Amino acid sequence: MKQTFEALVDHLIAGGFFLEEAVEILERTFITRALERTGGNRSAASKLLGIHRNTMQRKLLQFKVERKPVAKATPRARRVAAGS
Repeated sequence: MKQTFEALVDHLIAGGFFLEEAVEILERTFITRALERTGGNRSAASKLLGIHRNTMQRKLLQFKVERKPVAKATPRARRVAAGS
């Protein structure tokens, strides 16, 4: 894992990326993947990343990460009790 990360850093430096840009790419990717893994649940994603949910919200706005709509569950039909 360490070698892969170091190779990535070397690749970014060789590609002319500045630190701020590389950090933004890393943070945006971490946040996006955490949201994918939690089905878009921001609170669960922030826990997965070890950041406060307010920090998550601020970074979502900063990086302009849009929330993907989650399919809403259809309400259950009420069961009518026999004889009611």
